[in-house]
Amino acid sequence: MRLSKISQALIVASTLALSACSDPASNSPKAQSAQQEQPSYALVNTPQSRLDIYTEVTLKTDLSHLSDNQKQMIGKLIDASKIMDDLFWKQSFEMDKATFLSRIADDKVRKFADINYGPWDRLDGDKVFLSGFEDKTPGAEFYPHDMTKEELNNSDLKDKNGLYSIIKRDEQGKLYSLPYSKIYEQELTQAAQLLREASKLAEDKEFANYLTLRADALLNNSYQTSDFAWMDMKNNPIDVVIGPIETYEDQLFGYRAGFESYVLVKDLAWSERLAKFAAFLPELQTGLPVDEKYKQEVPGSDADLNAYDVIFYAGHSNAGSKTIAINLPNDEQVQLEKGTRRLQLKNAMRAKFDKIMLPIADQLIVPEQRKHITFDAFFANTMFHEVAHGLGIKNTITGKGTVRQSLQEHASAIEEGKADILGLYMVEQLLNKGEITEGTIEDYYITFMAGIFRSVRFGASSAHGKANMIRFNFFKEQGAFSKNEQGLYKVNMDKMAVAMEKLSNLILTLQGDGDYQKVDQLIATHGDIKAELEADLEKLSKANIPVDVTFKQGKDVLGLK
Repeated sequence: MRLSKISQALIVASTLALSACSDPASNSPKAQSAQQEQPSYALVNTPQSRLDIYTEVTLKTDLSHLSDNQKQMIGKLIDASKIMDDLFWKQSFEMDKATFLSRIADDKVRKFADINYGPWDRLDGDKVFLSGFEDKTPGAEFYPHDMTKEELNNSDLKDKNGLYSIIKRDEQGKLYSLPYSKIYEQELTQAAQLLREASKLAEDKEFANYLTLRADALLNNSYQTSDFAWMDMKNNPIDVVIGPIETYEDQLFGYRAGFESYVLVKDLAWSERLAKFAAFLPELQTGLPVDEKYKQEVPGSDADLNAYDVIFYAGHSNAGSKTIAINLPNDEQVQLEKGTRRLQLKNAMRAKFDKIMLPIADQLIVPEQRKHITFDAFFANTMFHEVAHGLGIKNTITGKGTVRQSLQEHASAIEEGKADILGLYMVEQLLNKGEITEGTIEDYYITFMAGIFRSVRFGASSAHGKANMIRFNFFKEQGAFSKNEQGLYKVNMDKMAVAMEKLSNLILTLQGDGDYQKVDQLIATHGDIKAELEADLEKLSKANIPVDVTFKQGKDVLGLK
């Protein structure tokens, strides 16, 4: 249940009142009073200062090197992305977006609700911050609100763990599924048309082919062919990631994907610097600090690393905390055959480093180690996090199917934790091989530690939040850092290296075994924010350091029609 019973009653009353508008009697004082009884939503259980945790960043980049057709194509991609945004609202929140926002009188509160795609604070454990609402349903709008995990598990539905469907209940109370292509048919038809129009403007044949296949996928609910086509693109200066992709919004099972989009312009100079690293994946896989049986899969090496300026976020990617790097596709078969593409969103990354990371370091890291916090290290740690998604294991060795299926709602948190720690492992290995030539291991370890403080402020309810807390609490147990009398943290280099290997081994083993119970226990014991860290995070709030960014974006910002 999301709306409180009082709010539901008020909505019914207001609906009945509005239905009388065509009746002359609706002009009576009594009828006018009824029309005014629409529920309004105000800030509750939340300090006014919480509304200022986001700092606005303008998303733009140099488009002068693009042709008129390419600029027009970007406009089409942004229009299609806006449809993804509307669809994610429907997946995450039961009320109509416009109606919901219109009932919030305060401008700052309304903007905060818009950022959060509903009345729950995504960076504070989905805490309710508006009157008239109850706790968020873990399954969002992917399942009936009264459905239990056991009910779906025990059902005879063939599509119970489908990525691209919604579970509903019929009049007799029986569960059934509807594909996205049917339930969102009107919106997806419009988006597909925009992608086809964009494909005709594309100057890169592979990109044009991808856009056409992605348009088909929106309508036929089958995305793998377009994922393979996306992997084949190498030279397109413009890119778009669009469709139902990540499953984080489904906190009940972690099965169903939310709609989102990114519109991107490639940074050719930075991309050239990164191109060589993907080739090291097979070698790094064999060296993982875990028993041989957990690293038998050979990651695809037909993968690439590129840097982009992001010029539009939509849907899941724009809700709450903002993504600064992408590793896709998620399809396990595509990953094993082709690898993945890793897209570093350089302008968004730079904004978070300058506006958030450096101020955090000044508050929480000992002065003598602050010089080691660099943008190059932040960029590399983030990049190799995405690369590390391609390492490890996708299918359990215990016959339980894929890791995602066996770990259910915990799969995303453990996968993010794996990518974090194996990303740091990769940096260490490539530094030792002389393939990374910028900076020292101190730069990467200390920047990594400062990055935990940045990310943990997103709360512990999301997959990334749980991963951050597991890592922080595990590192603390292992002595990877210490805290002085002034409350400042110092990285202990030798112990950090040991902790990194131990946590890598633990996560890879849990994934390979598909051990839901042990993962559940790990998250229960290590996945929350302890009181001492809570006090440190409060220190950052008092220093008015933003938690994350929000964007001023769109065709107008880019100077496009």
